[in-house]
Amino acid sequence: MSNPARIYELLLDYAGNDTLVTELNIGLVWTVCKARHTGLAMSPGIATRTLTWPGTLIGKTLAELAGWITDWEPYKATVAMAAINCSLNRYELPSGLTLLPAPDNGNLAVFDHFLPQLQAKKVVVIGRYPGIERYAEQFNLSIIERQPSVSDYPDPACEFLLPDADWVFLTASSITNKTFPRLAELAQHATTVLMGPTVPWLPELHEFGIDYLAGVEVVDPLKLSQTAAEGGGVRIFDEAVRYRIVDLTPGNSMMWLKSQIAEDYEHRQRLNQAMEHWYSNGNKGRFPEFNQLNQVTAKLSRMDSSYKRLWDVQGHCH
Repeated sequence: MSNPARIYELLLDYAGNDTLVTELNIGLVWTVCKARHTGLAMSPGIATRTLTWPGTLIGKTLAELAGWITDWEPYKATVAMAAINCSLNRYELPSGLTLLPAPDNGNLAVFDHFLPQLQAKKVVVIGRYPGIERYAEQFNLSIIERQPSVSDYPDPACEFLLPDADWVFLTASSITNKTFPRLAELAQHATTVLMGPTVPWLPELHEFGIDYLAGVEVVDPLKLSQTAAEGGGVRIFDEAVRYRIVDLTPGNSMMWLKSQIAEDYEHRQRLNQAMEHWYSNGNKGRFPEFNQLNQVTAKLSRMDSSYKRLWDVQGHCH
């Protein structure tokens, strides 16, 4: 498996976006970041009165807010994750299966989808999803939760439960709270689903032992903002978002990565042409978008390496 801490480098690669933030809302359950697109992250769920930056975030760039993803302060990291997802949503979503929720359990659509494969399996779920206990009689279910209720396991149980699991459903808020690298490492022998509205749409997540992404597509940005602002949790699944399942097989990941490489290659070409034009007009000093050009070049290099690794894996599969 790739160095698990590399996830944060990857996220920052994709989030180097100079688009200005137009709305930032930290709701009880979901944090919503809006620029040209909309990004979500799960809110920390702990009350605080002492944040130093409220009233200053609108007008900052997505890249500025994304830089907080390595911060240990939970609200900063959450704002960063929402900004990163906002930035990622400028790309076309990967091909996958959109789940239409049942009226009473939209937040559980992912478990319903995989249910036939989970029968009699050891299933570990990181994070408590409201209503999940309904599946307890259909498979061997263990829930690990940071703030455990009576039947949940506390965080340290992951060291004991994950290595023996057949399936692991891993909440993407583990990326925000920095538990993702270790959890992904422990779950590498299981079939692992990274899930929740916090999921970043990244083809490289296969490198961390993730087999499926179960993230969301935003179907009604206005409804999403309103529902999150009014304290909504599972209610966002009623009208605002839909779960989408993406299978991270080497072939699928290669196609997805290839389309992103093509998009970023075009972006680099445009920046190169703009730089030539800028200097040919007699301008001196550094090209204003030099940093952006540097960033997209470094990102293309890393995506190329990831594509080559997939190519090797694909070759071994045949």
